[in-house]
Amino acid sequence: MTSFQPTSDTPADDTKLYSGAEIIVKILERQGIEIVTGMPGGAALPFYDALRQSEKTRHVLARHEQGGGFIAQGMSRVLGTPQVCLATSGPGATNLLTAVADAQLDSIPLIAITGQVPQQMIGTDAFQEVDTYGLSLPITKHNFLVRSARELLYVVPEAFRIASSGRPGPVWIDVPKDVQVERIAVENWPEISTPDTPVPAEQSIVKAAADMLNAAERPVFYIGGGAVSSVGASEKLRALIDDKNLHAVSTLMGLGVLPSDHPRALGMLGMHGALYTHSILDRADLLVVVGARFDDRATGKVAEFCPDAKVIHVDIDPSEHSKLKHAHIAISGDVSTTLDALVPLIEDNPRTEWASEIADYRRRMPLKTPDVDNPTSPYGIIKATFDSAGPDAIVTTDVGQHQMWAAQAYPFNRPRQWLTSGGLGTMGFGLPAAIGAALAAPDKAVVCFTGDGSILLNMQEMATLVEERLNVKIVLLDNAALGLVYQQQSMYYGANHFASTLQEAPDFSDLARAFGIPAWNLGNLSADKARERLHEAFAGDGPALIHCPIEAAEQVMPMVPPGGANRDAIDYDSKPTAEQGDRDHAAAV
Repeated sequence: MTSFQPTSDTPADDTKLYSGAEIIVKILERQGIEIVTGMPGGAALPFYDALRQSEKTRHVLARHEQGGGFIAQGMSRVLGTPQVCLATSGPGATNLLTAVADAQLDSIPLIAITGQVPQQMIGTDAFQEVDTYGLSLPITKHNFLVRSARELLYVVPEAFRIASSGRPGPVWIDVPKDVQVERIAVENWPEISTPDTPVPAEQSIVKAAADMLNAAERPVFYIGGGAVSSVGASEKLRALIDDKNLHAVSTLMGLGVLPSDHPRALGMLGMHGALYTHSILDRADLLVVVGARFDDRATGKVAEFCPDAKVIHVDIDPSEHSKLKHAHIAISGDVSTTLDALVPLIEDNPRTEWASEIADYRRRMPLKTPDVDNPTSPYGIIKATFDSAGPDAIVTTDVGQHQMWAAQAYPFNRPRQWLTSGGLGTMGFGLPAAIGAALAAPDKAVVCFTGDGSILLNMQEMATLVEERLNVKIVLLDNAALGLVYQQQSMYYGANHFASTLQEAPDFSDLARAFGIPAWNLGNLSADKARERLHEAFAGDGPALIHCPIEAAEQVMPMVPPGGANRDAIDYDSKPTAEQGDRDHAAAV
């Protein structure tokens, strides 16, 4: 817990009086927060007036509160520390809900601070009043409705501790306007908040896990976002897998823990994972789950997931153990500290037969990336973007086909290089998250893969991008459709494309230029000319939009049918007819 000694409300002659708003700003400065993002409004104006005077913390003006929340998320996902977004009461708070819910499902540390109507007006249906505390309760790790300026001396540092301790997550602080303007004497500031020290896992349980792993003939590690969140865990996992000749699959959130070209990286599992990945998991006799939660998009029909495998589940959140799949050994603990205890107990074992079997699956059932050398095709634009952006670029995505193509084919080589909305699957995430990434890592190029459906949800943040002069390249795959919806309607709804085509779309190049962003169009170009134009777009230091028209008929494969097991995944050469798709979907429902 954060320690704080109460101070007197009666100041000494030389003791400065601080408003509640000034107290928040001072504590944010002490916590090392250099950037906050959001939008002002009446109930938050005292805070904004205090922030105006800060010499250590600056404000980035988002053009929508949801955009501000995702900008803060982008910073947090890159830095691994809690970052701060701001909003006013009423619609400001409700606009922020989606970004906070997204952080909750992906375990991202985030501090949301909102203004609220004065306390005497709470519950009166005052102008721009909503029950922010009640609305945010189910989508936060913790939340506070502050009742006095003095409470802020405890609440704000405590929010940082909660957000970053254990399983990370968002914390919401709702501050009534009268609390923001209340003035008190502050003689002693609270200590700078730090995360709780992880409690080591029980050694006897770690020893049992090591014994189970040493006895296994066909083990597979299953790496999730918790391996990214845990400080130092990625490096330790890489070393373990290298030293002990082990193999690992990754969830969408775990991409980058192992480089995509690592010889024992088995790719992404789940709805759009490779066929060989699913087959290998079906054969595994032990699954070592590291910081993952058996999400349905990863497991498919969970009752048929890894049917012959025992499960060792390492997770800092014990509520995840056996929630969806029985854990034969459950280790409650931080991934990094657990690995410190586990690694010395793991024996050398080449498992040559298992390695040979894995190699055979990979050879017979490769992930297909058709037309990958054509930079105007889906896989081709992913590859060509990597070639232009370089290996150090940070990648964000919106949600849809482009997200899955990027997850399958972009060569990630480190954690926190890949920023995507996993649990909530939020369209509109990509652009503001890219802005946050560029703010957090101004020395790196940032790529945002998006679609014509997604970009429209938060396109107003192009103004923020230009105002901040950030090096973000927006790669827009335009198929005049809501791609994944269109694909599922093609496969499972008799090709009845209802409400999934975007006939009256804007000219996206002109739209970008209207915001002041240079635009390059790859439509109707030869492969060489498109590649040349892409390199030109990446040559500049500022923002750019690359518009790449693609066909609506393009699909992301493999794909696990709705309600199906991962082993039922279909590929390009086994797509069902419309009639078969209808029957499969009806059976799943």
